[in-house]
Amino acid sequence: MTVSEHDALVLVALLLAGAALLVTAQLVRIPYPILLVLGGLGLGFAPGVPAVELAPGLVLIAVLPPLLYGSAFFTSLRDLRENAVPISMLAVGLVLATMVAVAATAHYMIPGVSWPVAFVLGAVVSPTDPTAAAAIAERLGMPRRLIAIVEGEALVNDGTALVALRFAIIAVVTGSFSLIHASGSFVLNVAGGIALGLGVGFLIRQVRRRLDDPPVEITISLLSGYFAFLPAYALGVSGVLAAVTVGVYMGWHTPELTTAQTRLQGIAVWEIVFFVLNALLFALVGLQLPVILDELAGYSTATLIGYAAAVTATVIAARFLWVIAEKGITMYFKRRREEEPIPNAWKGALILSWSGMRGAVSLAAALSIPLLTDAGDAFPNRSLIIFLTFTVILGTLLIQGLSLPWLVVWLGVEDGDGAEREEAKARLYAAEAALARLEELADEEWVRDDTLERLQRFFNFRRERFRSRFDPESDGEVEDRSLAYQRLMHELLNAEREAVFELRRNRRIDDEVMRRVVRDLDLEEARLDG
Repeated sequence: MTVSEHDALVLVALLLAGAALLVTAQLVRIPYPILLVLGGLGLGFAPGVPAVELAPGLVLIAVLPPLLYGSAFFTSLRDLRENAVPISMLAVGLVLATMVAVAATAHYMIPGVSWPVAFVLGAVVSPTDPTAAAAIAERLGMPRRLIAIVEGEALVNDGTALVALRFAIIAVVTGSFSLIHASGSFVLNVAGGIALGLGVGFLIRQVRRRLDDPPVEITISLLSGYFAFLPAYALGVSGVLAAVTVGVYMGWHTPELTTAQTRLQGIAVWEIVFFVLNALLFALVGLQLPVILDELAGYSTATLIGYAAAVTATVIAARFLWVIAEKGITMYFKRRREEEPIPNAWKGALILSWSGMRGAVSLAAALSIPLLTDAGDAFPNRSLIIFLTFTVILGTLLIQGLSLPWLVVWLGVEDGDGAEREEAKARLYAAEAALARLEELADEEWVRDDTLERLQRFFNFRRERFRSRFDPESDGEVEDRSLAYQRLMHELLNAEREAVFELRRNRRIDDEVMRRVVRDLDLEEARLDG
């Protein structure tokens, strides 16, 4: 197989476009999913870019497992437990309500769209994507509970939506549907997926606790989603819930199984993987847009825009009505029980209702729709479903994603210092533990007196620094001393790095030595605030 000059130029152009998106995201401070969807749209209409057609299940199986595992791995189990009720209401109730609302809109508005096909579309666009909302929320200092609910909802609702999608596709492909059978299968899918995920997680945990090799451990981490998803897929249970379950399980246990080096490298690798997989999905859809639009040639441009606007409006309105209604019911019963109202409850509900952006999971779900039914006919309205999914993602990211920062600022909802106080508490307890351990080791022969004294001063200062953050009468002197120390250390570390670079420039050390020394200096600088 040879590569033509045209193909090589197209590849170079795609790489340059990806680099331009990265630079633009940094300059304009817009969450990268918004730029990715615009980049995918532009990619589809760029001259000379080849059209691409993918096998339906390829994206679902190849791309989705690591995305699901990684999202679950970095999700706080404590936050999931504390916010189980609102997350469940959104991840199950709202998903099903959105699916029904979108299905009704599509069935009654679009000629030739049957109820089963309409439910396929509803299931595809019902799960939210946490990336854009979480990026905006953290940058603007939104309350942690709201961020936790948005991220937890997006984690759990993938399972609800994709299990519902599976039954909707079966109804279209086979031409039959039984509510009783579907209900029983739904319970089996959920229970089986969770059970398999726990079993796979236990096995991975036993393997990783016996390893001490960062590249091997990180590779296993990258494959863990597949280890759960693929067997579940083969057994006919929910691969999504299996991947999510093993992600949550390993996210809880991994910090106690790995070394500092593995944790540092692993987080860096996962950040890159998240971006690459999201970029890949939007690029694939962009490359398929010409084919999809060709198949929709029977519709006028105005008609397609009207359908897209109607479905997008339904998705946004369903979430808004559900969140506001749920908050109203909750507040009503709180008043009946004479409980204290939650501060900023309605403001939080408005922000939550406006944080329903769609993203990578909906794309993967749309691309997983089969090409043919069991009768050998083309899957009805498949191209229209993919087109409407892309426009819903585009609409929610642009409308809600770009306006969410304005809404947060306008409502004045902030986190306060809750997260900072928790972090200070953790660092205070860690410093006290280090001091206690120093006292235990003071009489050991290998502990030198001057080293002991130096470390005691160091950890005593650290303890006083974080303790002062809980003292409302603190004059800030300890913090000022710490900042002055950090500034001095930054200067010294920069001098050390420049000296190492000079040695490399003069060829007195090789690049590998330079990288090892600079990495240690970078780690030392990264932990200065601690």
